[in-house]
Amino acid sequence: MKNVLFALLALLATSAGAQTTLKFSDLLGRTTVRGVEFSDTVKKLNGRRVELRGFMAPPLKPKLDFFVLTKQPMATCPFCTTAADWPPDIVLVIMPPGRELDPSTRLLSVTGRLEIGVKRDDETGFVSLIRIYADRVTEQ
Repeated sequence: MKNVLFALLALLATSAGAQTTLKFSDLLGRTTVRGVEFSDTVKKLNGRRVELRGFMAPPLKPKLDFFVLTKQPMATCPFCTTAADWPPDIVLVIMPPGRELDPSTRLLSVTGRLEIGVKRDDETGFVSLIRIYADRVTEQ
């Protein structure tokens, strides 16, 4: 019985820090007359810890507490164009309070809590469909 308890505790500790690696192709499902739908994969992972690799869209400021992650490098700032010009599979990355990041053109690995659904950020006014509340961002 004691061994079973230790095995369960080890499994819980492992899964608590576990994450699922997503690809941009995993984010969206089908497109309908109402727009794009989230994939079943993303719906299941909503609220869970994930890792997603991509590129930082050109930022608005020199130190970043949030940024947009894209599957390929973008030449123009997504905030400087209309929402209709944005790729549908961009992801808003929100850094932890008090942490900032320098702009980067390299491939990034973002790990954090996934959140889906339309949300308007009160501070920035940015409207997003998919967000990651990052606990780690590393250059590859």
